Amino acid sequence: MKTTIQLVSAFVVAAVLYIQSNCVVAGEVPSLVADVEAGKLPPKEQRLPETPRVIDLSATNREIGRHGGDLNLLMGKVRDIRQMVVYGYARLVGFDQNLKLVPDVLESYEVEGERSFTFHLRPGHKWSDGHPFTTEDFRYYWEDVVNNKDLSPFGPSKALLVDGQPPVVNIIDEYTIQYTWPAPNPYFLTALAGARPLFIYEPAHYMKQFHANYLSEEELAAKVKKAGTRNWAGLHVRMARMYKATNPGLPTLQPWYNTVEPPSDRFLFERNPYFHRVDEEGNQLPYIDRVIVNIASSSLVAAKTGAGDTDLQARYLSFADYTFLKEGEERNDYTVRLWRRATGSRLALYPNLNTNDEVWREVLQDARFRRALSLAIDRQEINQVIYYGLVTVSNNTILSGSPLFKPEYQNKWTEFDIDKANALLDEMGLSERNSKGLRLLPDGRPIEIIIQSAGESTEESDILELIHDTWVKIGVKLYTRPSQREVFRNRVFSGESIMAVWSGIENGIPTAEMSPGELAPSIQQQLQWPKWGKFYETSGQSGEEPTMTSVLQLARLNDQWVHADSNSEREKIWHEMLNIHTDEMFTIGTVCGVPQPIVVSNRLRNVPQEGLYNWEPGAYFGIYQPDTFWFDE
Repeated sequence: MKTTIQLVSAFVVAAVLYIQSNCVVAGEVPSLVADVEAGKLPPKEQRLPETPRVIDLSATNREIGRHGGDLNLLMGKVRDIRQMVVYGYARLVGFDQNLKLVPDVLESYEVEGERSFTFHLRPGHKWSDGHPFTTEDFRYYWEDVVNNKDLSPFGPSKALLVDGQPPVVNIIDEYTIQYTWPAPNPYFLTALAGARPLFIYEPAHYMKQFHANYLSEEELAAKVKKAGTRNWAGLHVRMARMYKATNPGLPTLQPWYNTVEPPSDRFLFERNPYFHRVDEEGNQLPYIDRVIVNIASSSLVAAKTGAGDTDLQARYLSFADYTFLKEGEERNDYTVRLWRRATGSRLALYPNLNTNDEVWREVLQDARFRRALSLAIDRQEINQVIYYGLVTVSNNTILSGSPLFKPEYQNKWTEFDIDKANALLDEMGLSERNSKGLRLLPDGRPIEIIIQSAGESTEESDILELIHDTWVKIGVKLYTRPSQREVFRNRVFSGESIMAVWSGIENGIPTAEMSPGELAPSIQQQLQWPKWGKFYETSGQSGEEPTMTSVLQLARLNDQWVHADSNSEREKIWHEMLNIHTDEMFTIGTVCGVPQPIVVSNRLRNVPQEGLYNWEPGAYFGIYQPDTFWFDE
């Protein structure tokens, strides 16, 4: 009996000692326990901010998860690793699943008249290397980066300018900073919440080692020589790429950080042990330990997905892959879900109004030509042949889910009417034809349109083939020139192209509070007027000033929206811009409402059954917080 009691007592003592020795890591992330016990990492309570962001999973019908596991993703190019910053979606402020702005990295913020923005950081928040995240990181960015001519020759980003004026930046204390403009800046918060966000901070403690203000000339010269860059500014830019995620040494606030320097065909993203979010039970996020990004040819992603080589995939998949992917569900233990897309048109044609060819430029800038091309597209045939009649014929415009939607925005100039299209072209004076029936340009060349394409989907080529067959009926020949995405864009930007094909406007579900900048020349990335867009993007320092009255009107309205004092005024401006955009057919849409296949491992939890798959707003998976996804083994 005594022996039994002694054994029980010894067991109890051992258990108590074990609990006492491990209480520091109670509730700890299992994969971090060894580092905490070894003193390599502080315990969870010291790694989290004093007030971490609590994610209420039950409010969105999600489950409390378990830590652990590797998430496998497929990407088509090395530079796609930047999608981890998109998916991670740690932002100062971000959109929630209802597309409302909420504080994320920030503990809170106050806005006064859209002129003054006061940000409160979370005390105790740390970068992924454990260094405190404070207003010093904002000061460094503002004083040593944005206002340094070597690093920022064009000055602050457009989102930081109002009427060409930068903000007054007031650092109140270690955790409070204020940005003030003399007039409203409605772009500011949405830019911070973007899929590719406006970063207004950098890890100062890390970046100072590459800055001329903090090193001697000899020290800096040695680093520049070792890195092989032209100068210290080139070195600083290379090391500070928070969006591109190419520098494994750069601290981050994202849920995972890259540990592999490009080039590679396999990238390993480790959990950020200082990530600022927890679930409602206090478990630190992310649940998943590592994300492994495997690089494969973009043309093989669908096949490898169908073979079960990924746990979560949407990138490089299209609706054309749906049937094939469904066939592999049972065999490879995954499920295909269909999410909504919010682009204005699944695919749109972009006549390059800034093409270098003067004859073509004059033709493309005539609205009658663009309307004729639209009328000569049989969108119902595209719907039936490509999408089994499941989608909606549409211009490249806003969707019915937007409170700004009107049916005429979607339908104008979209009926299939060859006679009307021919009449418009005749009215332009393009009535002469060659022996093959092709209409002739004013200089006698046949109207042969080469459409620049990134060539990334058979869906795109199938749609273009159908458009080819109907355009021939109006005497217009279509050719497609696929090329790598960067080459494709450079041809458009430089004016070498006549027309391009790409997805439609990104935000098809705007409200009056959201910028209408996609409808007006605002950035170079706009394929219909890249040089005009660059003119406004650089405040007139490069690019070309618009010459078309309707385009200048859009630019003026866009500026009026920025300075509007009320939502009712902004709504009125939106409708004026939508009317112009619809009537002028600056871009030519096809169909909308095409579902996006989302392939999800059956072991992966908390991925929504239905969702919005969109770049902005949405950040693809970002608004659904992949840090809350977890594996049920």
